Amino acid sequence: MLTKELLKQVRQIEIRTRGLVNQVFSGEYHSVFKGRGMEFSEVREYQFGDDIRNIDWNVTARFGHPFIKIFEEERELTVILLVDLSGSLFFGTVEKTKQQIAAELSAILAFSALKNNDKVGLILFTDKIEKFVPPRKGKKHVLRVIREVLSFEPKGKATNLKYALEYMNNAIKKKSIVFLISDFMDQGYEKILRIVGKKHDLIGIVLNDRREFSLPKIGMIKLKDTETGDDRWIDTSDSKVQKTIKEMKQRIIQGRKSLFLTSRLDSIEVNTDQNYIKPLVQFFRKRERRW
Repeated sequence: MLTKELLKQVRQIEIRTRGLVNQVFSGEYHSVFKGRGMEFSEVREYQFGDDIRNIDWNVTARFGHPFIKIFEEERELTVILLVDLSGSLFFGTVEKTKQQIAAELSAILAFSALKNNDKVGLILFTDKIEKFVPPRKGKKHVLRVIREVLSFEPKGKATNLKYALEYMNNAIKKKSIVFLISDFMDQGYEKILRIVGKKHDLIGIVLNDRREFSLPKIGMIKLKDTETGDDRWIDTSDSKVQKTIKEMKQRIIQGRKSLFLTSRLDSIEVNTDQNYIKPLVQFFRKRERRW
């Protein structure tokens, strides 16, 4: 049963994100993703000026004079939201957790797809696959996607990006636009990331919170790992501790950026203490210039 509070949250996200889609992202989405695929339509006789690379040699041989293949833009696309719901996603030190940001980003992308008559599918994961919602169209379906991301209670706590990407790659046969929404607190997924990136249009949306790698100097505090449940005391006033945390942050960030760069995949950095509109718009405009 859906609680009144959950319905209220879904409604608030719908109002906020649909407004953004109508005002900002709809045109950006359309210009970047529509018409990138081509599907075979028919054959006709060759006419002067036609591209000889489109000649259908089988039909040409059968009739004794040249025929060419006609292609049309693939109007219907499929968008897959691959969303991390591991323990670290329920962390947030400002107004919203990373999970709440993930729900709003999912809503923007889903409503953008809806406005352009595309299908939307959802895969929620931790160190296992928690939920798979097959791609469909329609407002009712999009609202279900938002509810699932916002309210689903995962059984797992840890993160397994490798397993999630493998599952998605096997479950989704048709080339799709895949948004991987995660904080990428994991290792060992590099090979499958490249494989999925070659088959699908894969975009990573990286969720960050400043306090994960930058702690205030307030003395001894107890930190809890939300994925393992382990507790650990650290002295935040110790300069060595601060240096270690900073260096660890740089290694993780540089390693992830290098992976996406060498894999020729796009990524979007979203921080919980900043507005996500700007990095999304920058991404769409960067992609548009590339095309």
